[in-house]
Amino acid sequence: MKKKQYVVIGLGRFGASVAKTLYALGKDVLVIDLDETTIQEISHDVTHAIQMDATDEKALRSIGIRNFDVAIVAIGSGMQSSIMVTILLKELGIKYIVVKAHNSFHAKVLNKIGADRVILPERDMGTRVAYNLISTSILDHIELSPEYSIIEIMSPEKWQGKTLGELNIRSNYGINIMAIKRNNIVTMSPSADEEIEPNDTLVIIGGYNELSAIHRGQTFGEK
Repeated sequence: MKKKQYVVIGLGRFGASVAKTLYALGKDVLVIDLDETTIQEISHDVTHAIQMDATDEKALRSIGIRNFDVAIVAIGSGMQSSIMVTILLKELGIKYIVVKAHNSFHAKVLNKIGADRVILPERDMGTRVAYNLISTSILDHIELSPEYSIIEIMSPEKWQGKTLGELNIRSNYGINIMAIKRNNIVTMSPSADEEIEPNDTLVIIGGYNELSAIHRGQTFGEK
């Protein structure tokens, strides 16, 4: 199966956060920005980093932009550049385009020109967007600090039919299950004899490495 490729255009706080999170989760990430210093600073935290003008159609074609599956447009210099790049990416055949909007008017324009998803950064943190983009099992992600986050996931198949005590979640996986959502009922601080069922939603708190391992499926089996 072909590994998905991501391109992030614009490396302000939002764009850099998305790019670094995707790369840390094992994805191929190309970043593009006009500022050479910014490119140099992030080069070790992504797969490829290119200094170029993303509004230049020839330049985009030259790097094989049409081969990327997902584009995140996070240009902070103004609405015009953001709109122009989004149009170019659509014309060049990018399958899924996420764009950071500066305000609600900008968001409306982006939706009109075909952006698949429009993000207002004050509402959507970069890391949260990254997790949602690459995972169907992670339903939500909230960053509490650079070290700790809360995620919502569908109950892993290998956990189903077992109690939290049998799984020994904290010891084996380094995480805590804060709540279980089942049939619109939320059980907070579930007890050790609570059995995980299919279609349960688990609210988990943990460190960055432990939650990244959960995303990759590395902690769903027995240790």
